[in-house]
Amino acid sequence: MTTQQETRPQASAKPVRWAADTVATMREGARVRLDYSVQSLWRVDRMIEEIRRDGAPPAAVDHVLRGFGAYAGEVIVRQTDAEWWTSGGDHWVRTPDGRLWDPIEEARRCFGGHGSLRLLCRDATSVAC
Repeated sequence: MTTQQETRPQASAKPVRWAADTVATMREGARVRLDYSVQSLWRVDRMIEEIRRDGAPPAAVDHVLRGFGAYAGEVIVRQTDAEWWTSGGDHWVRTPDGRLWDPIEEARRCFGGHGSLRLLCRDATSVAC
């Protein structure tokens, strides 16, 4: 059985909103400016590391991690003219070369100490992030 995959704009609605909400929350709550630049992903990786070091349980920060991952995905989309894809409730970024990337899962891996949104961006865009 195959599942229907959707591309932008349908697939992008939720992750674009999650990314925008994260930008607003970081600006208002933490006084951190996220501007969709590749350099801003350094800050995001550091924020995730701080949350991990504070000992927050994964279930308590899943919403935050989803937002950070969506933000990283939007950075990739804007840098490479990629597009969001979705299937079965999961969201990925598909770069013009056809590769699929999962920035939301990478944010969770980063929280676990085994990932980096900055490095994911570097790999997805083939530029120094």
